[in-house]
Amino acid sequence: MQIATRIETRFQQLRAKGQKGFIAYLTGGDPNLAATEDIILRLEDAGVDVIELGVPFSDPLADGPVIQEASTRALANGATWSKLMAMLARLRRRSEVPLLLFSYLNPLLVRGFARTARDAAAAGADGFLMLDLPVEEAAKNFQTLENLHLNHIGLVTPTSPPERIKKIVAASSGFVYCVSREGVTGMQQHLAPGAVKLVAATRRLTKLPVALGFGIATPEHAAAAVKAADAVVVGSAIVDRFHRAPHTPTGRAAAARWVGTLVRAVKQV
Repeated sequence: MQIATRIETRFQQLRAKGQKGFIAYLTGGDPNLAATEDIILRLEDAGVDVIELGVPFSDPLADGPVIQEASTRALANGATWSKLMAMLARLRRRSEVPLLLFSYLNPLLVRGFARTARDAAAAGADGFLMLDLPVEEAAKNFQTLENLHLNHIGLVTPTSPPERIKKIVAASSGFVYCVSREGVTGMQQHLAPGAVKLVAATRRLTKLPVALGFGIATPEHAAAAVKAADAVVVGSAIVDRFHRAPHTPTGRAAAARWVGTLVRAVKQV
């Protein structure tokens, strides 16, 4: 039997405690890689269970303005794949927080997918979520990840029919990510009404933990979302909060404390 990844181990621990999980998204290299490393450590201290580290990309078409602009800033400040992996390797000397790479396919193909996946495993990543890789075309990529003991996180959307959800969850490991609404990423005023139904439909088809994300921006949103799911994912709201905070240790500490309010809302459910 394979040893569990950090992601799998964390969800096993959460289940044993009867707790829900909190997953935080960051764009790697925004505002710079040293700050990203510091933010990850602060989020871990705030109680975040899993980090989604976005690989900056020039054309992030599934993302709204907040994350698009974060990618632009990261690339302008010199974030590259090699530098991102070096940062992750440094981080692993200080932290065992579960971490997956959230990426479009192009940045992973440019060096060859197998080489890129080997780089990620060597640096200490635990898995990948690939936004624009259809499950019907992913078997070879997923096998590469499995061979390297990396999770592949499936993405279920409100437009996914039941037969396709079956394919997605069957090809997934670690957890399954349900997108709460159609459209791009971004903060919303209300949780989409179909989100709970989507999570329920997905949970009927898999024993993997199911996380719910897209648009969650407040402790109230987070608490509502996690009542249906095993974990909640918060992205744009966190990216925006750290961007608007002063780019200093004090500013990052304040932003991390705000994230802690969302974490506590989830843990109290």
